[in-house]
Amino acid sequence: MTDRLDILIFGAHPDDAEIGMGGTVAKHTQAGIKVGICDLTHAEMSSNGNVDTRRIEAEEASRILGLTARTNLGLPDRGLRAEKEQIDPIVREIRRFAPRIVFAPYWEDRHPDHVMCSRMVQEAVFNAKLRRYMPEFEAVTVEQLYFYYINDLGPSDLAVDVTAVYETKLNALKAYRSQFTSPGTVAEYVRTPLNQGYIEQVEARDRVTGQKRLVRYAESFTTKQPHLINLF
Repeated sequence: MTDRLDILIFGAHPDDAEIGMGGTVAKHTQAGIKVGICDLTHAEMSSNGNVDTRRIEAEEASRILGLTARTNLGLPDRGLRAEKEQIDPIVREIRRFAPRIVFAPYWEDRHPDHVMCSRMVQEAVFNAKLRRYMPEFEAVTVEQLYFYYINDLGPSDLAVDVTAVYETKLNALKAYRSQFTSPGTVAEYVRTPLNQGYIEQVEARDRVTGQKRLVRYAESFTTKQPHLINLF
């Protein structure tokens, strides 16, 4: 049985979580909180790089961020479906790590895999708490499901000040050289949105988010459940 995680983040591809919330990950791991990432696919359909290079890059990014665990379900890139045979492996990961909090991509995004990942994780979080669903694994109730942004921004229910750890986020993103390297420097690469100044765009987005609360950098999240508090 793998040690329990405090936070488990799902992404359709290696680098999704780093783009959306790499600073939040670093801030929590540096505080001694156990964080893990589960990538649904190996991103085998990516225009640049390959499965082996993406795996090595994900391992480097994981080390930089200080993750407790990183797993990959090996589901088909551009073939994600909200069907039982693909949702059940996500349920198993939730029950394996028993996290208090789960993160998934926001349910609207230009990449269909991000949208599908969001839906699949929502269904898996619900199924994971049902004791008669896959009864061979102990049921787990997740306290809160949050959604992070990859390519766009949407409604913000909360923001995390990541100013102090922002260099760590940038270093984790730069670990994905196959994705973010300018095509002019590697002959066989093709132009994609990711190698056209994408990291700079992420940084600009996080600056705008931070500006709203008068900090240098922040990452934004939303949720479908209200926050429960006793007093303001």
